[in-house]
Amino acid sequence: MSSESRQYEIVVLGATGYTGKYAAEHITTHLPTDLKWALAGRSSQKLSRARDTLKSLNSDRRQPDIEVAELNKDDLNALTKKTRLLINTVGPYHLYSTPVVEACANNGTHYLDVTGESPWVLEVIQKYHETAKRNGAIIIPQIGIESAPADLIAYTLVSHIRRTLSVGIGEVIATVHALNSAPSGGTLATMFSLFEAYSPTQIAYSMKRWSMSPVAPPTNTRSSPNPSLVTKIFGVRTVPGLGVLTTSLQGGPDIPIVHRSWGLIDGGQFYGPNFRFSPYMSVRNVVVGALLHFALGVGMLALALAPLRWLLRKFVYAPGEGPTREAANNDYVEYRAIATADAPADSSDPHDPKRASARFVWNGSMYRLTGVFLAEAAITILRDRTLAHQLGGGVLTPATLGLPFVERCRSAGVLLEVRTMAESDGW
Repeated sequence: MSSESRQYEIVVLGATGYTGKYAAEHITTHLPTDLKWALAGRSSQKLSRARDTLKSLNSDRRQPDIEVAELNKDDLNALTKKTRLLINTVGPYHLYSTPVVEACANNGTHYLDVTGESPWVLEVIQKYHETAKRNGAIIIPQIGIESAPADLIAYTLVSHIRRTLSVGIGEVIATVHALNSAPSGGTLATMFSLFEAYSPTQIAYSMKRWSMSPVAPPTNTRSSPNPSLVTKIFGVRTVPGLGVLTTSLQGGPDIPIVHRSWGLIDGGQFYGPNFRFSPYMSVRNVVVGALLHFALGVGMLALALAPLRWLLRKFVYAPGEGPTREAANNDYVEYRAIATADAPADSSDPHDPKRASARFVWNGSMYRLTGVFLAEAAITILRDRTLAHQLGGGVLTPATLGLPFVERCRSAGVLLEVRTMAESDGW
């Protein structure tokens, strides 16, 4: 059966969970009304209640069917053969979702998830990239908060500089400029279980800059110097136009995904041989930055120790739970970034390269934003033509959906603006 003739265009697996509900809601309220889709999970009663809630949001559109499925090979094969694309919100992904990816790769079914579990994503790339590409399945993990904002910011900056200056990029310095949000129980459970399933060495390797790149990293670069000794020790860096920056918790998952995009898109030539993505978090001053840097280090150490993980579990949301809708509506996130263009070889002033800046803003629940990413990526894959299609499938990244995905996100309420900077320009 060809993918075009399948019963559904989209199936949301885990539709009764905290994140799955947001994805289903955005599909209901924003995607085309002729969409053929279904909610999938283990409990028909929970799925029926979820469908009733969705009907109250938009009674005029086609309501989803219900598919009851367990996470076993037979059920997943049957489910993935029914749909062109599967949105998977069942986590922790390294515990439950490897069979889901395998079924999608084997059956030529497109796949999206919102993991931030870098060791698992690396395993998925190693095990299923070639199978997915052979069967024409576009597999994109990490298309939620990790790591769609970072990947799209880098991609739009590269595209802007390529269009205006016809050169690649040296370094993209990105920062979480402002953030007001709380994690869900599923996110916290994932952090705990990740350190039980993988060794610290495996986790550290998966977050290395080039660990997921499909091509070898460049060996001779003109720019992108290594961080200074002060930055290495205290985690603090001051950047004109961005202010005082410190270590970012999201940087670990984001870095390898952005550099995988570097390698997937024209073998690194589009981004340029000197490209480097450097993520941070904005802070008031150097002292606060150093304290947060060391606090993150202590937090990682605590997660690596079983007794401390057991204690921390007593104080967090249970999986499937999270902040109330009312509280989450006050969420806010703003990313800012500056990209330095490579100076052309014949530049009259190679020591004063041009710069571009980007700003990404979202008002509202971070998990609603994740639902936006999932739903808009799904319809981009189904209704648009993107680089991901040109690549023929495989385990890809948010950036491979390109400007069609960016424009759909903008239409859904994401502010993502890019501009060329004047000398000494700031926000």
